[in-house]
Amino acid sequence: MEVRTRFAPSPTGYMHIGNLRTALYEYLIAKSQGGKFILRIEDTDQERYVDGAVDIIFSTLSTTGLIHDEGPDKDGGFGPYVQSERMKLGIYMKYALELVEKGEAYYCFCTKERLDGLKENNAEGDAFAKYDRHCLGLSKEEIEENLKSGKPFVIRQKMPQEGTTTFNDAVYGSITVENSELDDQILIKSDGMPTYNFANVVDDHLMNITHVVRGSEYLSSTPKYNLLYSAFGWDAPEYVHLPPVMKDAHHKLSKRNGDASFGDLIEKGYIPEAVMNYIALLGWSPADNTEIFTLEELTGKFNISGLSKSPAIFDTAKLTWMNGEYIKNMEEEKYLSLVMPRLESAVKNHSLDLKKIALLLQKRLETLNDIPALVDFFDTLPEYSTELYIHKKMKTTEEISLSSLKACVPVLEALPDWNETAVHDCLMNLVQELGIKNGQLLWPVRTALSGKPASPGGAIELADILGRNESLERIKKGIELLEGQKK
Repeated sequence: MEVRTRFAPSPTGYMHIGNLRTALYEYLIAKSQGGKFILRIEDTDQERYVDGAVDIIFSTLSTTGLIHDEGPDKDGGFGPYVQSERMKLGIYMKYALELVEKGEAYYCFCTKERLDGLKENNAEGDAFAKYDRHCLGLSKEEIEENLKSGKPFVIRQKMPQEGTTTFNDAVYGSITVENSELDDQILIKSDGMPTYNFANVVDDHLMNITHVVRGSEYLSSTPKYNLLYSAFGWDAPEYVHLPPVMKDAHHKLSKRNGDASFGDLIEKGYIPEAVMNYIALLGWSPADNTEIFTLEELTGKFNISGLSKSPAIFDTAKLTWMNGEYIKNMEEEKYLSLVMPRLESAVKNHSLDLKKIALLLQKRLETLNDIPALVDFFDTLPEYSTELYIHKKMKTTEEISLSSLKACVPVLEALPDWNETAVHDCLMNLVQELGIKNGQLLWPVRTALSGKPASPGGAIELADILGRNESLERIKKGIELLEGQKK
């Protein structure tokens, strides 16, 4: 049997991290077993529909490499792949009426006022917020008369009142619920649209979906799903319920609380590959405890048995570290394609060799958004304190720094060629002549060139990029600063 999974997002805006993790696991389940990954748009809740949200879904899947085999743009013979289009074909009403004919569902003509009254009574102490089956006993004649007169209705699933329903979940194991706890859920709403639960069952069956992956909040709904499968005489899929992604030990990750979506993370300078790698570890552990892998490698390693039932906490620090590792190990051509546009925006002096700056940054970046703060000194030397020249490890003091800077000016001015090799040889020779430690010369020069406690690249690399005139001008400013402090 071919493994078929589906990612079925609602077009309600951004791509939440939890949604993206679900898509990733569905993709991995299918691809690790040579199956197919299907995209289905579930837009039955028209009130929550957001213009442009479908484009975000397509863009996110493309950006992350989760390429679907079938979907609205790739008909594999099971379309349409948009629920509102399927509804227009009468698919959901057809199957709802089939359940009515079988006695597994029934028309409900209760008004909103009556249902609100039931809710009020429930608030006063009833055990469950359940529909009281008022319309279950309507005669065939009453139903026909109501339909003939155009009275609004919904179609409800008729739940068993006794016994239990058991299902097995790949993560949580065997789960049993008392049927008496199940409400007669609505299958078709008064506007003719199917409810989320009903449309899912019908579409999953018609699309031959073998594995359903979703959040653990749907565990309580699963018995209702299975009773629908049973009522139709269909085989139920394998269920894979995922624990929530948490902001901390007590709060779920939520866009409403300002937590980042996938798009937000990309805007913050994280790269898609690192985000997906990190998301894969939010609830799943590889057998060999590997932490960094490509999507292709992940597909080869993935197994459902590695999924955990414990909630996963989204650790931004861990993601940031992983993102930095991806940048450090990125091939030069790809790295430059990511960094150069940002660098061209951050460094206004385009006469500088931006490629050299980019390569200096590669081992120091954690996110792409770190770039502006790391390179701003190339355009303008910031104001800084002489305390920057004091470094215990380098054995520098203000006096040593002043002496070193004064000594390097004439030898740098006399250099016939200005490049990294020439500057290196010049300064290393000067260290020997002065009989000092490397750091006692290089630290003051680096500080004078950058005006910062830390910078991408050391004295030699910065001097090469800034050029002779700018480098000497900054070194002389450092001398003036130190001499002014001495006075």
